Amino acid sequence: MGTDVLDSSALIDRGRFARLSPGLARLALALLALVLVASMIAPTNKPGNRSPWEGAVEGPVDAGGQAVITPDKPYDEDLALYEVAIARIQKGENYYDFIVPEQRARNYPVNPGIAVRLPTLAYIDAMLGERGQMAAAMALMLGIVAVWWRRLGVDTDDAGRVQRLGAAMVFVGASLQLNRHYFPLHELWAGGLIALSFGLHRIGRDGQGGRWIAAFLCAALALAIRELTLPYVLLMAAFALWNRNWRESAAWALLIAVFFAGLAWHLSIIARDVLQSDPHGPAWLVMRGMAGWLVNVVQSSNLRWLPHFLAGPAVVLMTFGWLGWRSRSGLAGFLLCAGYGFAFTLVGRWDNFYWGAMIAPVMFAGLVFAPRAVMQLVAAAQGPVPN
Repeated sequence: MGTDVLDSSALIDRGRFARLSPGLARLALALLALVLVASMIAPTNKPGNRSPWEGAVEGPVDAGGQAVITPDKPYDEDLALYEVAIARIQKGENYYDFIVPEQRARNYPVNPGIAVRLPTLAYIDAMLGERGQMAAAMALMLGIVAVWWRRLGVDTDDAGRVQRLGAAMVFVGASLQLNRHYFPLHELWAGGLIALSFGLHRIGRDGQGGRWIAAFLCAALALAIRELTLPYVLLMAAFALWNRNWRESAAWALLIAVFFAGLAWHLSIIARDVLQSDPHGPAWLVMRGMAGWLVNVVQSSNLRWLPHFLAGPAVVLMTFGWLGWRSRSGLAGFLLCAGYGFAFTLVGRWDNFYWGAMIAPVMFAGLVFAPRAVMQLVAAAQGPVPN
């Protein structure tokens, strides 16, 4: 049994909801039902668009809604920019010598400087080459499935079923790592590393029983690739502090400090090449509500193959399901998925859908606990069992 499973009562009828009064449990059930119905109605793609993973997010479409590829409108301009950056690094150029002019020439904003990606992935992709990227993607996907197979195998008396179904769900979530077209995409790698890190992590208490160094290293690499990893790192730091794991919490705090120092250095170099004539990029705070959450996750995962009235509820159940795992990792999984989901309701434009790849791979494991979470909440709503 894993170190963070609380006790053998992890599968009791009321589970995590045992302390809820019947009235509060019924209210929670009503809210869950309301959210599920709303997710069936809310769009999981921008109106008028086909799946972004099948082509351009924006651009001309035919009568059937399929992308029309034209020479002056590449099928994915973001990836085209990143591919050019990789190619120029392979030729010996320095990232910071060309990235701002290159981005400006392609009508991408360079102001604010955070719109210019960190150079980490471009250098890694350039060093690995095409075959190396494929090997790394394969290793990452297999690593994610392997660590979650082991992680879910420490559940209680239902471990066999949870392990098999959970590993299958994780495979569905992680399989997009093998889409070689998206190897230049920062979120693809950072999201995979978050899933690997979370699967490796074991939450100790008072400095005993935890395992975190491998998870820490994976998270550090993810943060170096994409700054959107920061919420995950903050959550891990908070859990380490809450459980009085002082060495671990100090390591996470140091990583956060180093990250902000590196980001400040990155922005200072970008500012050197930004011109007064460069327009400010469009705002990211656009308040898309539930559609922002659903679109980001669905279009960044294999849920995109489902109709919206199934894909939307799946996202909700993936998030809520973590509460059915009565462990500290279950609570962390819920806070992680719900936290990113809430952020997506507020921040991110329609063309930032791929931000969902930051969290989509790890969300699928929560689906296996969803039936249990719902049944536990129903049991709590029914009140005490008569003697």
